[in-house]
Amino acid sequence: MEKGTLAVLSIVGVLVLVVVVVLIGVTLYAISAYNGLTKMDVEVKTAWSQVENQLQRRNDLIPNLVNTVKGFAKQEKSIFENVANARAKMAGASTRADKIDAANEVSSALSRLLMVVENYPQLKSDVNFRQLMDELAGTENRIAVERMRYNDAVKLFNQSIRVFPKNIIANSFNFKEAKLFEAAAGAKEAPKVDFNQ
Repeated sequence: MEKGTLAVLSIVGVLVLVVVVVLIGVTLYAISAYNGLTKMDVEVKTAWSQVENQLQRRNDLIPNLVNTVKGFAKQEKSIFENVANARAKMAGASTRADKIDAANEVSSALSRLLMVVENYPQLKSDVNFRQLMDELAGTENRIAVERMRYNDAVKLFNQSIRVFPKNIIANSFNFKEAKLFEAAAGAKEAPKVDFNQ
């Protein structure tokens, strides 16, 4: 063989080797990116299930709280109906977005219920009511912590599926952005307190 032919063959061989190495590198990166996104997706789902766990705990406490308040505040029927409707919506929610919206409705209905409690000082001294309120306060704190953890997991996941080149892998495997848990409408408004009632 001639030197020119050998040189061309060695250049072609080197190019083939470079292409194979690049393809192996791209494949390994794609596998690593896919596995990383899958792990983050699992983290989001796990964090969400912890939020659901605490929301269910709150949902289970609400009937006892409502029944305790009902005994003292019979004329507040619309408040009790709002709480019951919000709980029903929470129980019937199927998607994560629907559950977030329903949880916000439950929070809003509970805050209206607790405003009614302020009008009944004898209720606040009831042992059952105080115990339920302590459990509910603890649950609300747990919900806040789990929402924060969920939002942290969602933030990392959403960032990862949006940055280049992982966004190519994310789009190829149909990874979608997760919804953040946001404050309910009206949560930014300061509650009105009237000591003259």
